Amino acid sequence: MEPRLSHQVTDRVATVVIGHPAKRNAMTAAMWRSLPPLLDELAADPGVRALVLTGEGSTFCAGADISTLRGSPEEAQRLAVAAEEALAAFPKPALAAIRGHCVGGGSQLAAACDLRLAEEGALFGVTPAKLGIVYPASSTRRLVSLVGPATAKYLLFSGELIDTERALRTGLVDEVLPEGGLGKRVAELTGILVSRSQLTQAAAKEFANGRTDRDGHWARQARAGGDTAEGVAAFLERRQPRFTWGVPTSG
Repeated sequence: MEPRLSHQVTDRVATVVIGHPAKRNAMTAAMWRSLPPLLDELAADPGVRALVLTGEGSTFCAGADISTLRGSPEEAQRLAVAAEEALAAFPKPALAAIRGHCVGGGSQLAAACDLRLAEEGALFGVTPAKLGIVYPASSTRRLVSLVGPATAKYLLFSGELIDTERALRTGLVDEVLPEGGLGKRVAELTGILVSRSQLTQAAAKEFANGRTDRDGHWARQARAGGDTAEGVAAFLERRQPRFTWGVPTSG
């Protein structure tokens, strides 16, 4: 099968699958290039309220397809960074569901998601030191923000793989699930995410990602939208809220 990214939308959750099983789902240049427009399409879809990124079969992503680095490593890195930044900027909650290897470019993509859930037995690594590549500054900063400078340096300096226990302890992943339990937990968590206020989520994502100059914008959005009133009313009436911010009106 030709290496590709595939996707489907079910119950307001878009699932993007990295498909290159012959090479542990390594990303080709074409796959890196196709991710930003796919994310733009999903971001604009009002029927999508959360995103799951995962790998086909038993592994997440073993990084960049090394054969693509022979011609122009600078161009390959540019494509990877553009894809990573597009994923980080996705305006709705993005979750990485990780099995098997999450290495190199796979770790870049996972780090760009908002949340990372992994199945026991997964392995993580940031491996540019094995190839003599300078890891991008933006990717390095994102890694440091997740795991702190000491662990980031260990990963970058050594290129060694770490297991799920260490990944959880250092903050690289948020939850570790027993073998066979990842799919159920991802479905459970995304079900929670899509039931919550998109207004809260969108503002929180911007603020958490360092965009702190738009307090006024989000205050205006809160006043104009009905999510706050609906949330308070639902709480007092002991019912599930029906949040509508970001949902297009008919007609």
